[in-house]
Amino acid sequence: MKVAVLGAGAIGAYVGAALHRAGADVHLIARGPHLAAMRRHGVRVRSPRGDFTAHPHATDDPAEVGPADYVFLGLKANAYAACGPLIAPLLHGTTAVVAAQNGIPWWYFHRHGGPYDGHRIESVDPDGAVSAVLAPERAVGCVVYAATELEGPGVVRHLEGTRFSIGEPDRSRSARCEAFSEAMRAGGLKCPVEPDLRGDIWVKLLGNISFNPISALARATMRQMCLHGGTRRVIEIMMTETLAVANALGCEVGVSIERRLAGAERVGDHRTSTLQDLERGKPLELDVLLAAVVELAEITGVEVPTLRTVHAISDLLALRSAA
Repeated sequence: MKVAVLGAGAIGAYVGAALHRAGADVHLIARGPHLAAMRRHGVRVRSPRGDFTAHPHATDDPAEVGPADYVFLGLKANAYAACGPLIAPLLHGTTAVVAAQNGIPWWYFHRHGGPYDGHRIESVDPDGAVSAVLAPERAVGCVVYAATELEGPGVVRHLEGTRFSIGEPDRSRSARCEAFSEAMRAGGLKCPVEPDLRGDIWVKLLGNISFNPISALARATMRQMCLHGGTRRVIEIMMTETLAVANALGCEVGVSIERRLAGAERVGDHRTSTLQDLERGKPLELDVLLAAVVELAEITGVEVPTLRTVHAISDLLALRSAA
Protein backbone atom coordinates (compact mmCIF):
# COMPACT_ATOMS: atom_id res chain seq x y z
CA MET A 1 0.00 0.00 0.00
CA LYS A 2 1.42 3.37 -1.07
CA VAL A 3 0.27 6.34 1.01
CA ALA A 4 1.12 9.98 0.40
CA VAL A 5 0.54 12.35 3.31
CA LEU A 6 -0.14 15.79 1.87
CA GLY A 7 0.29 18.27 4.70
CA ALA A 8 2.41 16.25 7.11
CA GLY A 9 1.92 18.46 10.15
CA ALA A 10 1.14 17.20 13.63
CA ILE A 11 -1.70 14.87 12.61
CA GLY A 12 -0.34 13.97 9.17
CA ALA A 13 3.14 13.11 10.44
CA TYR A 14 1.67 11.09 13.32
CA VAL A 15 -0.47 9.03 10.94
CA GLY A 16 2.39 8.67 8.47
CA ALA A 17 4.75 7.47 11.19
CA ALA A 18 2.19 4.90 12.39
CA LEU A 19 1.52 3.59 8.86
CA HIS A 20 5.24 3.39 8.14
CA ARG A 21 5.74 1.43 11.34
CA ALA A 22 3.11 -1.01 10.04
CA GLY A 23 5.02 -1.53 6.79
CA ALA A 24 3.16 0.78 4.41
CA ASP A 25 5.08 2.67 1.72
CA VAL A 26 4.66 6.16 3.18
CA HIS A 27 5.68 9.51 1.69
CA LEU A 28 5.39 12.69 3.76
CA ILE A 29 4.95 15.99 1.92
CA ALA A 30 5.89 19.02 3.99
CA ARG A 31 8.15 22.05 3.87
CA GLY A 32 10.53 24.27 5.82
CA PRO A 33 12.37 23.33 9.02
CA HIS A 34 9.82 20.60 9.78
CA LEU A 35 10.65 18.84 6.50
CA ALA A 36 14.37 19.27 7.07
CA ALA A 37 14.10 17.73 10.54
CA MET A 38 12.06 14.76 9.30
CA ARG A 39 14.59 14.11 6.53
CA ARG A 40 17.45 14.24 9.00
CA HIS A 41 16.00 12.51 12.08
CA GLY A 42 12.70 10.95 10.96
CA VAL A 43 9.37 11.61 12.67
CA ARG A 44 9.92 11.54 16.43
CA VAL A 45 6.68 10.77 18.25
CA ARG A 46 6.43 11.56 21.96
CA SER A 47 3.40 9.84 23.45
CA PRO A 48 2.09 8.55 26.79
CA ARG A 49 1.58 5.27 24.90
CA GLY A 50 5.32 5.05 24.22
CA ASP A 51 7.79 7.10 22.20
CA PHE A 52 8.95 5.94 18.78
CA THR A 53 10.72 7.20 15.68
CA ALA A 54 9.82 6.39 12.08
CA HIS A 55 11.78 7.19 8.93
CA PRO A 56 9.36 7.45 5.99
CA HIS A 57 10.39 9.26 2.84
CA ALA A 58 9.87 13.03 3.18
CA THR A 59 9.84 15.62 0.43
CA ASP A 60 8.38 18.96 -0.66
CA ASP A 61 7.80 17.75 -4.23
CA PRO A 62 4.71 15.59 -4.90
CA ALA A 63 6.05 14.77 -8.37
CA GLU A 64 8.90 12.95 -6.63
CA VAL A 65 6.31 10.73 -4.95
CA GLY A 66 4.07 10.01 -7.92
CA PRO A 67 0.63 8.34 -7.87
CA ALA A 68 -0.40 6.70 -4.60
CA ASP A 69 -3.17 4.35 -3.53
CA TYR A 70 -4.22 6.74 -0.78
CA VAL A 71 -3.63 10.42 -0.17
CA PHE A 72 -4.05 11.26 3.50
CA LEU A 73 -4.98 14.94 3.42
CA GLY A 74 -3.55 16.72 6.46
CA LEU A 75 -4.07 20.23 5.09
CA LYS A 76 -6.49 22.64 6.72
CA ALA A 77 -9.79 22.76 4.85
CA ASN A 78 -9.24 26.39 3.85
CA ALA A 79 -6.26 25.20 1.75
CA TYR A 80 -8.15 22.58 -0.23
CA ALA A 81 -9.21 24.76 -3.17
CA ALA A 82 -5.61 25.80 -3.86
CA CYS A 83 -4.02 22.35 -3.49
CA GLY A 84 -4.58 21.24 -7.09
CA PRO A 85 -0.94 21.49 -8.22
CA LEU A 86 0.17 19.57 -5.12
CA ILE A 87 -2.31 16.72 -5.27
CA ALA A 88 -2.48 16.16 -9.05
CA PRO A 89 0.84 14.24 -9.25
CA LEU A 90 -0.35 11.92 -6.44
CA LEU A 91 -3.50 10.70 -8.20
CA HIS A 92 -4.19 7.75 -10.44
CA GLY A 93 -7.57 6.44 -11.58
CA THR A 94 -8.59 4.92 -8.24
CA THR A 95 -6.61 6.95 -5.70
CA ALA A 96 -8.66 7.51 -2.54
CA VAL A 97 -8.38 10.83 -0.72
CA VAL A 98 -8.71 10.37 3.05
CA ALA A 99 -9.67 13.85 4.18
CA ALA A 100 -8.87 14.37 7.86
CA GLN A 101 -10.65 17.65 8.33
CA ASN A 102 -12.68 19.27 11.06
CA GLY A 103 -16.18 20.53 10.42
CA ILE A 104 -18.52 19.94 7.49
CA PRO A 105 -16.68 18.40 4.51
CA TRP A 106 -17.15 19.45 0.90
CA TRP A 107 -18.49 15.97 0.10
CA TYR A 108 -21.19 16.03 2.81
CA PHE A 109 -24.19 15.77 0.46
CA HIS A 110 -22.45 13.53 -2.11
CA ARG A 111 -24.58 10.37 -2.34
CA HIS A 112 -26.39 11.56 0.77
CA GLY A 113 -29.85 10.67 -0.47
CA GLY A 114 -33.01 12.61 0.32
CA PRO A 115 -33.95 16.18 -0.61
CA TYR A 116 -30.43 17.60 -0.25
CA ASP A 117 -28.61 14.94 -2.27
CA GLY A 118 -25.81 16.57 -4.29
CA HIS A 119 -26.34 20.00 -2.69
CA ARG A 120 -23.17 22.11 -2.68
CA ILE A 121 -22.37 23.99 0.53
CA GLU A 122 -21.05 27.35 -0.60
CA SER A 123 -19.07 28.16 2.55
CA VAL A 124 -16.94 25.00 2.25
CA ASP A 125 -16.95 24.60 -1.55
CA PRO A 126 -17.19 28.15 -2.94
CA ASP A 127 -18.27 28.06 -6.58
CA GLY A 128 -17.30 24.38 -6.63
CA ALA A 129 -13.59 25.20 -6.31
CA VAL A 130 -12.88 22.35 -3.88
CA SER A 131 -14.88 19.75 -5.81
CA ALA A 132 -12.96 20.73 -8.95
CA VAL A 133 -9.70 19.77 -7.22
CA LEU A 134 -10.93 16.95 -4.98
CA ALA A 135 -13.59 14.95 -6.80
CA PRO A 136 -16.17 13.78 -4.23
CA GLU A 137 -15.95 10.28 -5.75
CA ARG A 138 -12.40 10.00 -4.38
CA ALA A 139 -13.34 11.08 -0.87
CA VAL A 140 -13.09 8.81 2.14
CA GLY A 141 -14.28 10.77 5.16
CA CYS A 142 -12.13 10.79 8.28
CA VAL A 143 -12.99 12.13 11.72
CA VAL A 144 -9.94 12.60 13.95
CA TYR A 145 -10.26 12.04 17.68
CA ALA A 146 -6.52 12.20 18.37
CA ALA A 147 -4.93 15.33 19.84
CA THR A 148 -1.39 16.13 18.69
CA GLU A 149 0.91 19.13 18.56
CA LEU A 150 4.19 19.88 16.83
CA GLU A 151 6.55 20.23 19.76
CA GLY A 152 9.31 21.24 17.39
CA PRO A 153 10.41 20.53 13.80
CA GLY A 154 10.02 16.81 13.22
CA VAL A 155 8.73 16.19 16.76
CA VAL A 156 5.07 15.24 17.28
CA ARG A 157 3.65 15.37 20.79
CA HIS A 158 0.74 12.94 20.99
CA LEU A 159 -1.52 14.10 23.82
CA GLU A 160 -4.44 11.69 23.76
CA GLY A 161 -6.68 9.57 21.57
CA THR A 162 -5.79 7.23 18.71
CA ARG A 163 -9.14 6.98 16.92
CA PHE A 164 -9.52 7.93 13.25
CA SER A 165 -13.04 6.98 12.17
CA ILE A 166 -13.47 6.61 8.41
CA GLY A 167 -16.39 6.01 6.07
CA GLU A 168 -17.75 6.29 2.55
CA PRO A 169 -20.14 9.12 1.63
CA ASP A 170 -22.62 6.51 0.30
CA ARG A 171 -22.45 4.55 3.61
CA SER A 172 -21.06 1.42 1.94
CA ARG A 173 -18.37 -0.74 3.55
CA SER A 174 -15.87 -0.54 0.73
CA ALA A 175 -12.70 -2.53 0.11
CA ARG A 176 -10.65 0.68 0.12
CA CYS A 177 -11.93 1.60 3.58
CA GLU A 178 -11.31 -1.89 4.91
CA ALA A 179 -7.73 -1.93 3.59
CA PHE A 180 -6.90 1.49 5.01
CA SER A 181 -8.46 0.60 8.36
CA GLU A 182 -6.37 -2.57 8.54
CA ALA A 183 -3.14 -0.65 7.85
CA MET A 184 -3.95 1.98 10.47
CA ARG A 185 -4.72 -0.69 13.06
CA ALA A 186 -1.47 -2.46 12.24
CA GLY A 187 0.27 0.81 13.05
CA GLY A 188 -1.31 0.97 16.50
CA LEU A 189 -4.20 3.31 15.75
CA LYS A 190 -7.96 2.81 16.03
CA CYS A 191 -9.66 3.15 12.68
CA PRO A 192 -13.26 1.89 12.66
CA VAL A 193 -15.15 1.90 9.37
CA GLU A 194 -18.42 3.60 10.26
CA PRO A 195 -21.67 2.74 8.45
CA ASP A 196 -22.57 6.45 8.43
CA LEU A 197 -19.68 8.76 9.22
CA ARG A 198 -21.93 11.82 9.26
CA GLY A 199 -22.92 11.02 12.85
CA ASP A 200 -19.24 11.16 13.86
CA ILE A 201 -18.84 14.41 11.96
CA TRP A 202 -21.55 16.04 14.08
CA VAL A 203 -20.20 14.57 17.34
CA LYS A 204 -16.76 16.08 16.64
CA LEU A 205 -18.32 19.29 15.36
CA LEU A 206 -20.20 19.82 18.62
CA GLY A 207 -16.86 20.58 20.23
CA ASN A 208 -15.12 22.29 17.32
CA ILE A 209 -17.96 24.68 16.51
CA SER A 210 -18.01 25.98 20.08
CA PHE A 211 -14.61 25.51 21.70
CA ASN A 212 -12.52 26.55 18.70
CA PRO A 213 -13.90 30.06 18.09
CA ILE A 214 -14.43 30.77 21.80
CA SER A 215 -10.86 29.69 22.59
CA ALA A 216 -9.54 32.13 19.98
CA LEU A 217 -11.74 34.98 21.19
CA ALA A 218 -10.92 34.38 24.87
CA ARG A 219 -7.35 33.03 24.41
CA ALA A 220 -8.43 30.16 26.67
CA THR A 221 -7.67 26.44 27.00
CA MET A 222 -10.29 23.69 27.00
CA ARG A 223 -10.28 23.41 30.78
CA GLN A 224 -10.54 27.18 31.29
CA MET A 225 -13.58 27.42 29.01
CA CYS A 226 -15.32 24.54 30.76
CA LEU A 227 -14.71 25.91 34.26
CA HIS A 228 -15.82 29.47 33.50
CA GLY A 229 -19.58 29.66 34.01
CA GLY A 230 -20.24 32.22 31.29
CA THR A 231 -18.30 30.57 28.48
CA ARG A 232 -19.59 27.15 29.51
CA ARG A 233 -23.17 28.40 29.12
CA VAL A 234 -22.44 29.94 25.70
CA ILE A 235 -20.87 26.68 24.58
CA GLU A 236 -23.92 24.71 25.79
CA ILE A 237 -26.21 26.97 23.75
CA MET A 238 -24.02 26.66 20.66
CA MET A 239 -24.07 22.88 21.00
CA THR A 240 -27.85 22.85 21.40
CA GLU A 241 -28.29 24.90 18.22
CA THR A 242 -25.86 22.65 16.35
CA LEU A 243 -27.79 19.54 17.39
CA ALA A 244 -30.97 21.14 16.07
CA VAL A 245 -29.37 21.59 12.63
CA ALA A 246 -28.09 18.00 12.63
CA ASN A 247 -31.55 16.71 13.55
CA ALA A 248 -33.14 18.78 10.79
CA LEU A 249 -30.84 16.98 8.34
CA GLY A 250 -31.95 13.61 9.67
CA CYS A 251 -28.80 12.94 11.68
CA GLU A 252 -29.28 11.79 15.27
CA VAL A 253 -26.15 12.49 17.34
CA GLY A 254 -25.62 9.80 19.93
CA VAL A 255 -23.90 11.88 22.61
CA SER A 256 -25.24 14.30 25.21
CA ILE A 257 -23.99 17.84 25.64
CA GLU A 258 -22.94 17.10 29.22
CA ARG A 259 -20.90 14.13 28.10
CA ARG A 260 -19.25 16.23 25.38
CA LEU A 261 -18.39 18.94 27.92
CA ALA A 262 -17.04 16.40 30.41
CA GLY A 263 -14.80 14.92 27.74
CA ALA A 264 -13.48 18.36 26.81
CA GLU A 265 -12.76 19.19 30.44
CA ARG A 266 -10.72 16.01 30.80
CA VAL A 267 -8.44 17.17 27.99
CA GLY A 268 -7.16 19.82 30.40
CA ASP A 269 -5.16 22.87 29.41
CA HIS A 270 -5.00 22.01 25.72
CA ARG A 271 -5.10 24.87 23.22
CA THR A 272 -7.46 24.24 20.30
CA SER A 273 -6.07 24.19 16.78
CA THR A 274 -7.80 27.53 16.10
CA LEU A 275 -6.07 29.16 19.07
CA GLN A 276 -2.74 27.66 17.99
CA ASP A 277 -3.26 29.04 14.46
CA LEU A 278 -4.12 32.48 15.86
CA GLU A 279 -0.99 32.52 18.01
CA ARG A 280 1.15 31.50 15.02
CA GLY A 281 -0.39 34.03 12.64
CA LYS A 282 -1.97 31.33 10.44
CA PRO A 283 -5.40 31.55 8.75
CA LEU A 284 -8.27 30.49 10.99
CA GLU A 285 -10.26 27.43 9.86
CA LEU A 286 -13.73 28.72 10.72
CA ASP A 287 -15.75 28.44 7.50
CA VAL A 288 -16.15 24.65 7.75
CA LEU A 289 -16.92 24.93 11.47
CA LEU A 290 -19.26 27.89 11.90
CA ALA A 291 -20.17 29.35 8.52
CA ALA A 292 -21.15 25.94 7.14
CA VAL A 293 -23.56 25.18 9.98
CA VAL A 294 -25.10 28.66 9.74
CA GLU A 295 -25.60 27.98 6.01
CA LEU A 296 -27.16 24.59 6.77
CA ALA A 297 -29.43 26.26 9.31
CA GLU A 298 -30.67 28.59 6.58
CA ILE A 299 -31.60 25.79 4.17
CA THR A 300 -33.32 23.79 6.93
CA GLY A 301 -35.06 26.77 8.57
CA VAL A 302 -33.45 26.25 12.00
CA GLU A 303 -32.92 29.30 14.23
CA VAL A 304 -29.30 29.59 15.42
CA PRO A 305 -28.91 33.11 16.91
CA THR A 306 -25.92 32.31 19.11
CA LEU A 307 -24.05 30.56 16.31
CA ARG A 308 -24.68 33.58 14.09
CA THR A 309 -23.39 35.98 16.75
CA VAL A 310 -20.22 34.03 17.50
CA HIS A 311 -19.64 33.55 13.79
CA ALA A 312 -19.88 37.29 13.12
CA ILE A 313 -17.36 38.14 15.87
CA SER A 314 -14.92 35.34 15.10
CA ASP A 315 -15.13 36.08 11.36
CA LEU A 316 -13.95 39.61 12.07
CA LEU A 317 -11.14 38.17 14.19
CA ALA A 318 -10.15 35.91 11.29
CA LEU A 319 -10.12 38.84 8.86
CA ARG A 320 -8.05 40.99 11.24
CA SER A 321 -5.55 38.21 11.95
CA ALA A 322 -5.07 37.66 8.21
CA ALA A 323 -4.49 41.34 7.49
